[in-house]
Amino acid sequence: MTYNVYLSALLMAATCCSLLLVYLCFKRRDLPIAVSYGLGMLTGSFYSFGYAFEIISTSVEHIRFWLRVEYIGIPFGTVLWFIMVLQYTGRQSWVRPRNIALLMIVPLITFTAHNTNEWHHLFYSSMTLNNTEGFPLVTLIKGPLYKLHVLYSYSFFIVGMFYLLQMFFRAVPRMKMQIALMIIGSWGPFGFTLIYLSGVIYMPIDISPFGFLFSGVFYMWGIYQFNMLRLAPLALQQVFESMDDAVIILDTDNSLTSFNRSAKGIVSELSNKSTGQPAVQVFSAYPLLLEMIAQGEDSASRIQLAGPNGNFYNVHLSLVRNRRLKIVGKMLLLRNVTQAVHAEEKLRDNARQLSELNIFKDRMFSVVAHDIRDPLAVLVNLMELLEEEMQAGSDDHDEELLHEMGQQIQNTFALVEVLLDWFRSQREGMIFDPVERDLAHAVQAGLRLLRLRSDTKQIQIISEIPEESYVYADKEMLDLIIRNLLSNAIKFSFRGGNIRLQAERRDRHMVIAVSDTGGGISPEQAGTLLEDDYRSSSTGTSGERGVGLGLTLCREFVQLNGGELWFDSIPSKGSTFYFSLPLPPEAPLIPAGNSIRKGMIL
Repeated sequence: MTYNVYLSALLMAATCCSLLLVYLCFKRRDLPIAVSYGLGMLTGSFYSFGYAFEIISTSVEHIRFWLRVEYIGIPFGTVLWFIMVLQYTGRQSWVRPRNIALLMIVPLITFTAHNTNEWHHLFYSSMTLNNTEGFPLVTLIKGPLYKLHVLYSYSFFIVGMFYLLQMFFRAVPRMKMQIALMIIGSWGPFGFTLIYLSGVIYMPIDISPFGFLFSGVFYMWGIYQFNMLRLAPLALQQVFESMDDAVIILDTDNSLTSFNRSAKGIVSELSNKSTGQPAVQVFSAYPLLLEMIAQGEDSASRIQLAGPNGNFYNVHLSLVRNRRLKIVGKMLLLRNVTQAVHAEEKLRDNARQLSELNIFKDRMFSVVAHDIRDPLAVLVNLMELLEEEMQAGSDDHDEELLHEMGQQIQNTFALVEVLLDWFRSQREGMIFDPVERDLAHAVQAGLRLLRLRSDTKQIQIISEIPEESYVYADKEMLDLIIRNLLSNAIKFSFRGGNIRLQAERRDRHMVIAVSDTGGGISPEQAGTLLEDDYRSSSTGTSGERGVGLGLTLCREFVQLNGGELWFDSIPSKGSTFYFSLPLPPEAPLIPAGNSIRKGMIL
């Protein structure tokens, strides 16, 4: 038995290998690259199958028949391979029906010329049998159309290999093996044919079909090891590189494997030299990222990178597993959420401002309740007295009552004007505008507004505050503090009592005291009187009512002006409320005295 029979069996094995690849491609025919690759391997199977019978044929007619079988696939193999390379390297947009039709012109000429060679002999000039090897082999003299076919095929092979090599050098390390298998597998049929045609090594038989066996081995390896037909590497790499989210791949030892362009834009330390380096070294400036990597489990967090003014990112750490669910690496996904964070901060600021405006509105209503209620109550009392005088037919006090009412109306109108001006200035929120103010004048203005109330209860108010006792405070807030403390002192003082105001300079503050001779404050009430949530209102010694917000407003306004509010109280003997305010910036420093002390409830 001559060796041609063994070669024929080997070629049949190559055919089976090619058909197996065709079957695998058919199963994945939804992928364009699988279609082109499968058709290419089908053309190779025609070649190897026909040649398997050619080398065991005994006549020229039989050899010519099997050559025609071979040339069902030979003319189209290179074009189909080139289309596969275009798809594999991410040039899918080039694969259009018009372009495919143009590429098929020369293969169709080759197919036609081979099958009609007996008419024109432009493909093979002659065909004779040669028995030097112990079995019939055909000797072919190639014609011009055969040379056109070879030149056309190897032109596209060179271009295709250029694209594959270009992709290989640009690919990340983990993709290079898959591309290398594609390159080596492609060299099988073309390389074997080149050796045979060049005559560098004496080959009595055409070894080109055996290249499909060589090619099939490497293609099968790539398909099963790297799922090569699932997605072209360059296409995958382009998707990886074009992602807006940053992707960083680490191996099980927390060494950097790969990263995309977005990751390099976030972590400036990343470069081509970073691949293979430990994460501790690459991300040394990012301890939060290192902390997530060290956890070794799926996690998500929002972190800020690159300093206090840096961007915010949602960071997800995912464990990468193979088909056996074994951990083979880690993937960090960073998504820039800076705009969303700023939007959230803006919403929180808006909510805070709205809350402050609502609180401010409540304060304004409280001011109205405290500052306008009392003058109006006095007017009501005067009106009742006037009605009683008129019903009694007495004119002795009418003129005096009318004068008092007129004075009270003027004072109330002036107070309303002041409050409205202040409200307009505070429309956007609480505005603090401290000025230098004579404390004695502020006290006298408050006394004028409350004189009728104090006279009604026959309460004597004594101010021992000297002229030119200057403080540095907001004018409207200072007036409100004084009015409220004096109003409370009148409210809780007994008829015929007295109220005393004093002031003393202490370091850089002026301490003001408002003392009354009322019933004092109970120990139970004293513990919560100045707390934020205190809203209880006590009835005055003459049945006066309130809303329970006066002292809260006073405390807040005193604190806004840089001072403190506190009190002393002795049950059944009265109370003293103290508040401090800063001195003007240029005021000289005077040591503190001892006449006004920060006391305790007695």
